[in-house]
Amino acid sequence: MINTMQTSLGFRDVHAYPSTHLRLTLEGVRVPVSYRKTWNDGFGARGWKLDIASTDPVIIASTRETGGRIPTSVLIHDLLDHFLSGFDISGHRAEAMALIQLGKRTGSDIRRDYLQMVREDLHYGRVNHESLASFLPPALIANARMDGHIDGRELIQALQSEMGVEALEERLVQHFMHLGERGEAHAQDSLRLLGLKPSRCREIGLALQRVLAEVDQRVENEGIERLNATFIISNEQCALEIINAAGSGLRKRYSSGVG
Repeated sequence: MINTMQTSLGFRDVHAYPSTHLRLTLEGVRVPVSYRKTWNDGFGARGWKLDIASTDPVIIASTRETGGRIPTSVLIHDLLDHFLSGFDISGHRAEAMALIQLGKRTGSDIRRDYLQMVREDLHYGRVNHESLASFLPPALIANARMDGHIDGRELIQALQSEMGVEALEERLVQHFMHLGERGEAHAQDSLRLLGLKPSRCREIGLALQRVLAEVDQRVENEGIERLNATFIISNEQCALEIINAAGSGLRKRYSSGVG
C-alpha cells in the first residue's frame, strides 16, 4: 500500500494522478506526451515532454538521443523511473529515487549521476523544491559551524571548510544513495498498482525507446512543428499513438513488443 503521507517528499500516489495525465485501460497505461520543434519555455529545445511536465520550469524537452551510456532517453527516464514509479517529475529527492530505478533496469553506474548533481547543484547550494538545509541530513549539518541563518551557498562552503571537498562530495553521494533506496518499495508498489511488472521494466523501457526513436526520427525528418500523442504501456507491448497527425506522413500508431 502506498503511503500518501509521503507526497511532500518526492513521492506521488499513482492512483491520485488526474485522468488528463494517466488513464488505465484494457490496452495498458495511457500517458499523454507532447512534441514541439521549439519549446517556448526558456530553453528552446526540440523534443518531447510528458504533459504532466509541460509546465515544470526545470524540465527540458528531450529527443530519442540516449547519450550512449544508457540505452534509453531522458523521456523514458521521466516516464518510467519517475512518473510510473510514483515520484515527482523533478526535484533532487525524486531524482535520487528515480536514478535507483534507472540503475536497476539499465545496469548504469548511478553514482556518477549523483556526483554530477553534487558538483553542478549542491556545490552551489542549489536544491530544487526545498532549501539545502532541509535536504541535507541533520547529522551532516551539525558538522558546519554556523552562527545564525545562512543560505545554501554559505552552508556548503562551511561544510567544505570543515570536511574538505572530497570528503564532503563522498558524503553527499552517500546521502543521495540513501534517499534513492528509500523509494524502492514505493516504486514497485506503484508499478504493480498500474498493472506493470517491476521485473519487466528493462524490457518495457527498451520497447518504449524503440517506438520513441522511430517516431522522433520521422517528426524530425518532416520538420513537424507540434504534435500530441499518447504512450500506451503494458507488460507485453508498448505503443505511441499519434493524436493530431493530419497533413503528415505519420501513421496513427507505432508499436513494439516487450521482448
